[in-house]
Amino acid sequence: MNDILNALGIKAINPGTCTGTDGWTGGGEQLVSLNPATNAPIGTVAQATSADYERVVSEAVSAFRSWRMRPAPKRGEVIRELGNELRRYKQALGELIALENGKIRSEGLGEVQEMIDICDFAVGLSRQLYGLAMHSERASHRMIEQWHPLGAIGIITAFNFPLAVWSWNAAIAAVCGDTMIWKPSPTTPLTAIAVQHICNRVMARHGCAGVFNLVIGGDESVGERLVDDARLPLISFTGSTAVGRQVAGRVAGRLGRSILELGGNNAIIVSDDADLDLATRAIVFGAVGTAGQRCTSTRRLIVQSGIADELCERLAGAYRSVRVGDPMQPGVLMGPLINQGAVAAMLDAVELAKSQGGEILAGGGRLPDLGENFVQPTIILMPGQTPLVCHETFAPILYVMTVDTLDEAIAMHNAVPHGLSSAIFTSDLARSEQFLSQAGSDCGIANVNIGTSGAEIGGAFGGEKETGGGRESGSDAWKGYMRRQTNTINYSRELPLAQGVEFDV
Repeated sequence: MNDILNALGIKAINPGTCTGTDGWTGGGEQLVSLNPATNAPIGTVAQATSADYERVVSEAVSAFRSWRMRPAPKRGEVIRELGNELRRYKQALGELIALENGKIRSEGLGEVQEMIDICDFAVGLSRQLYGLAMHSERASHRMIEQWHPLGAIGIITAFNFPLAVWSWNAAIAAVCGDTMIWKPSPTTPLTAIAVQHICNRVMARHGCAGVFNLVIGGDESVGERLVDDARLPLISFTGSTAVGRQVAGRVAGRLGRSILELGGNNAIIVSDDADLDLATRAIVFGAVGTAGQRCTSTRRLIVQSGIADELCERLAGAYRSVRVGDPMQPGVLMGPLINQGAVAAMLDAVELAKSQGGEILAGGGRLPDLGENFVQPTIILMPGQTPLVCHETFAPILYVMTVDTLDEAIAMHNAVPHGLSSAIFTSDLARSEQFLSQAGSDCGIANVNIGTSGAEIGGAFGGEKETGGGRESGSDAWKGYMRRQTNTINYSRELPLAQGVEFDV
């Protein structure tokens, strides 16, 4: 651990909450970060008190007044340097993610690369915050729209991507002119602290204190204060649908905005003309990667009946070759679940699946010799899409169902509450187009011949239905962090009214 911190240029992780200038000032109760592979403590952090929270938010609100006036390309220069610092510390940050989160080292490194990529995207975006020009119905009038920063925003992230999702929000919001307060998952506070140290050094070099801010909280109080704080016009929340409902209601109650990235019960449809080698590789990564703890993890497999036996045999063989173990070790493909609660939820789901007629094709149990949080990646053949299958279990369980036609497959695919990511494997152009049409997948992400996981930053990320409707990262997701203003300029000496209204005095 000390080697990683030294590589990050951090002498020690001091307790507290981090602001742009004051450093670590927290005085709350201690929060212990555990290594999920061993359940051994990694470090201890003091949580934010009410006074700490108020200090951080006040500084972010104050910093917004000057940050918004810095030209957007100049804000982009700050993000350019942040991206360069992330490149410098990619190795150490990736290893810290693996240590604290439990995902394998290559996935940890991939997460840092995603942060670098979004910084690059945001630098270009800083010169492309375009509005529109529109024709007025009135002579000698000009209409345009422009975009202005929102203010200080709140970012609440989950454990499974402890840094990447923050960066989607932070890099884009910063070039848009917003400041921010970040509340990371209490399960992964050390990765957040490491990145905040990097942000502090970048801010100091550019004289822009208070743009990036951090509050650590192990209970619900800090998150609730963010959600209810009228000084924060936008809350970006990543987490469960149940908590997302509360966030949406409370933010809407104060007429604020929310960006919600909630659960996903993602499916892959495999057509009888699919390339099964290609499909098998994508399914295994989608279902087993990050130990099934991605919001985009493949949880359901809908297969045309003529190829179901062959595909299941291929998958079972591939699962037997998956090496489970210490995520820091070379060759390991799956690390532990995040904690004992996740293990219990998985084992309960396996038992419930068997009670609903499921047949275990691979896995189904724990791996106690490796540690308390290690489980077997599991495939369960189900008699249909039972109530359990319609429920998201955050674990490496893949439910397999068979159908006869593509229409049946699409109907089954869409018959779940969530709508995040989806995929079809087919060699038929018409089938792929049907899947992508308005009568096809109802998800925010729909892929052809690639899996449900591994979205690139260039496209907007998010989903429909109980996934929350939020969009982050690429495309025009930047508009969520700004306010739109329509302007009409009259350059004549007349005052005609719109719609031909006459009002002479």
